[in-house]
Amino acid sequence: MNEHAPATSPVKVLIVDDQQLMLRALRVFIDAEQDLVVVGEARNGRAAVEQCRALRPDVVVMDLQMPVLDGIEATRAITHEHPEVKVLAVTTFHSEDWVIPALRAGASGYVVKDSEPHEIVGAVRSVLAGEAAISRRVAATLVRSVVADPEPAGPRPEDVAAVEGLSAREREVVALLCEGLSNREIAAALFVSEPTVKSHLSHILTKMEVRDRVQVVIKAYRTGLVTIPSS
Repeated sequence: MNEHAPATSPVKVLIVDDQQLMLRALRVFIDAEQDLVVVGEARNGRAAVEQCRALRPDVVVMDLQMPVLDGIEATRAITHEHPEVKVLAVTTFHSEDWVIPALRAGASGYVVKDSEPHEIVGAVRSVLAGEAAISRRVAATLVRSVVADPEPAGPRPEDVAAVEGLSAREREVVALLCEGLSNREIAAALFVSEPTVKSHLSHILTKMEVRDRVQVVIKAYRTGLVTIPSS
């Protein structure tokens, strides 16, 4: 091992894709990062669930359309069984038929396969930091779907109650989060420190009973806490 390598253990990444070429590409540019290491590969969703149990990765980079068990069901199983594991969906599709189910299943981020390698690596780090990892095309799909297709019976009373429990400052943080701002950008906008923003986000996640920033955005739109301004 390189004697100049960081003292901290690298982040363990499990890569899942039914195409060998994609697995190879993912491994090459993830392993090229000093703080990341690919600990395993899987060619279908069922194998991904099994590998997750055996290897306990920090992040799973998940394709969605696969044989045996698709990536959406595998994501649901993994996040249910291992809530500490972050799942990043990396797929060809960015239509709402794939984006919304993947995020509802528990994916912490969603990027398309034609993203640049540094964008996918950046997304891995973002989901680890609890930040949303959503490409611009996917973000547009997400917002369009949430606004155009609200819950048929309206937001759940418990969700509304959770949102109403947010402080004025926490509501400001949620609004900026829905604009796609990073912790640093939110801190600058509110004239506070990044640790303060992280503290607010921790309280927001607890109060809204969600596991990450993506779910905060979804629930904020679903409950009407944040709305899209009319053009």
